[in-house]
Amino acid sequence: MSLNLEQKKQVVDDVSAVVGNAQATVIAEYRGLTVEQMKTLRREAYDNNVYVRVIKNTLLRRAVQETDHACLDEHLVGPLAFAASEDPVAVAKVLNKYAKEYDALEIKGGSMNGSLLNEGEIKALAQLPSRDELLAKLMGTMQAPVAKFVQTLNEVPTKFARGLAAVRDAKDAA
Repeated sequence: MSLNLEQKKQVVDDVSAVVGNAQATVIAEYRGLTVEQMKTLRREAYDNNVYVRVIKNTLLRRAVQETDHACLDEHLVGPLAFAASEDPVAVAKVLNKYAKEYDALEIKGGSMNGSLLNEGEIKALAQLPSRDELLAKLMGTMQAPVAKFVQTLNEVPTKFARGLAAVRDAKDAA
């Protein structure tokens, strides 16, 4: 079922809004995926705040025009699924995971901050820890000196108490 002009404009506006906020986008050929496999991919993407949509290439070209992701224009050939996210690692992880799992899903390329990414760069991006993992590591690193300082301060009275207990035990034994 084809879309009328108003519906096409709405699709372009919706995708443009997503692309405007996205730090990274990935395009992948999905030919050969079953409906159930595509549904699983979309569910995983939704859980990771990744926008995934199958959209006509002409509409996608209009949506990415005049954005940092306009470099995708020349790679929009064939049936493609478009994915975008504010977290560049999340979009790469989700699509890379399913590209490994399903042979039919083939990553064609992507963009990040105006730079075109090839399949290898997207796979390398997928190997990075996610934003949440990085924040957890940062918080652990920031908390470590404070925890060590508190532990050191706590050792002074603890050692004093142990020393008094040893003196008491020595007097009781004598």
